[in-house]
Amino acid sequence: MIDFILQMSALGTPVRMKYIPSIAFSVARGRPEPNRPLKPPGKNWAKALENRHPELKAKKVKALDWDRHEKNIFPKIAYWFEVIGKVLEDPDITSENVYNMDETGVMLSKLGSVKVLVAANDTRDYRGARVKRKMVTAVECISADGRYLKPMIIWPASTHRANWTTFPTPGWHYAFSDSGYTDSILSLEWLTRVFDPQTRERADGKPRVLICDGFGTHEKLEILEHCFANKIIMCRLPSHTSHKLQPCDIAVFAPLKTAYRDNAERLERGGVNTVGKQHFTSLYSPARDTAFTKRNILAGWSKGGLFPFNPQRVLRDLETPYAKLREAAGDSDTPQALVTAP
Repeated sequence: MIDFILQMSALGTPVRMKYIPSIAFSVARGRPEPNRPLKPPGKNWAKALENRHPELKAKKVKALDWDRHEKNIFPKIAYWFEVIGKVLEDPDITSENVYNMDETGVMLSKLGSVKVLVAANDTRDYRGARVKRKMVTAVECISADGRYLKPMIIWPASTHRANWTTFPTPGWHYAFSDSGYTDSILSLEWLTRVFDPQTRERADGKPRVLICDGFGTHEKLEILEHCFANKIIMCRLPSHTSHKLQPCDIAVFAPLKTAYRDNAERLERGGVNTVGKQHFTSLYSPARDTAFTKRNILAGWSKGGLFPFNPQRVLRDLETPYAKLREAAGDSDTPQALVTAP
């Protein structure tokens, strides 16, 4: 039974604690009839099993899309480090000219979770709040030496209204789309009117590396032409790996949204009925100042295994027994380069 539990865990399908007593009962029913139990063990038997076997550990796990699961992204991440490692070996490429761009959606008036004191018999896990589920997209970019560029804000609208930007945000760029998300046209606009002007002078003719996710909006011909003509090396992350490789995702966006929700909370306590687009910049700007610290930015690059360059920072958390079994078996579907990454 222990071998079965460990094997299921290695394959990425761990057995739930509540199922352990029933499985144990099924095993015990294979004993000779005089030694067969009449009923399954109690609900605490699984915890006792853990205590008896140090190779087991009980923990909570969250649901994760199979496309993002370690057993499906390990080869892609190993190969990514081989490719990006060769790019970063170029002596003309320095940390100040390596950037990561990513989009994040910010819900206008979603408040954060808070600790409260209630009656002992109160079972509610929620509180009343005005939640406007309109999403505003912010396109952010950080550098490997700890800086961050001015953002591009994309309104979910068919036009732009002046009263949405009364809060002073010098250098910010504003756009709009029906969906509120970026597309190929807005990606080109960001590249030519936000990224290029803010990074060209510092690069001083040297190559710039732009790491971004795998969305197809970055494949527009004009984008590729602009990158080629201006020495911008666009390095796209493998699909479904941004939570492991993208510095913005790893260390910046979570504190950014937490700070935004705290600001929205204070605004609501001040008497504002509903947070709307006209409030967004006054909430988002100080949230950026809180989240986009040099410490957070550098931590994102470090945890992503890029600066300092250390693929094992990521791979050691992915190299599950299942991945090792594939390597040992010489899986023909996995190129040799993928399983021999540093």
